[in-house]
Amino acid sequence: MKLATKTYGDGPRHIGLVHGLGGDGALWRGLTERLVALGDTRVTTVDLRGHGESARTRPYSIAAFADDVAESLPQGLDVIAGHSLGGAVLERAVARLNPGSAIYFDPGFALPLPTTGWRARLFWATAPVGLTVAALAQKRKAKGRPPLSAEDAALTEQARSQFDSSMAVSVFRDIAFHPAPVAAPAVPSTLVLSDDSPAVVPDVIVGQLENLGWGVRRIPAIGHDFWLEDADKTFAATRDLFGV
Repeated sequence: MKLATKTYGDGPRHIGLVHGLGGDGALWRGLTERLVALGDTRVTTVDLRGHGESARTRPYSIAAFADDVAESLPQGLDVIAGHSLGGAVLERAVARLNPGSAIYFDPGFALPLPTTGWRARLFWATAPVGLTVAALAQKRKAKGRPPLSAEDAALTEQARSQFDSSMAVSVFRDIAFHPAPVAAPAVPSTLVLSDDSPAVVPDVIVGQLENLGWGVRRIPAIGHDFWLEDADKTFAATRDLFGV
């Protein structure tokens, strides 16, 4: 399925961005503006199906998201980046897109959720409750971090209003039961990790991926929202990965 896309800037370097669950392409503003301001870079964002201006079309699966992204972004981008769910999607689409390199911000490669035995049966039978509790625990952990700017808060609210929230449980289940393979990267790739990264990519998997040739970069004292929390810090820590 063709996704809604937007392109910013007109420089010769071309970067693609894939957002996370409940977001949209506009939420990359903190990085997009800084990349385009360099003058030699253009950035294309996508809205995953069920998000932003893209159609609400089932199935809401990682495989379907990845097929959409592979169809909607151009092949041979200089760099492509995915955040959270977007990282899981990118991992499955990147070989088809064949960019020069890839960046994965806290990618949703594996979730610490039960998948076997009675605990799994109980959890998934009451998944909306369990996931809400987990989200509240994560929110408490983030207490004290900088609030969103007025512009980013408005963009976040707009993204949530367009998001088909009925997909949430199925997406979490898909990642929990079908984690990304622990394998060498298809293209030069770097994991960029926040303090919250173990919630979506456990440290043991990070170590295994690093041994297989993945780059690993940690940004200390920053949360899963990265540039929404501190765009300058995020850009400074990853500017070289974007090749600018």
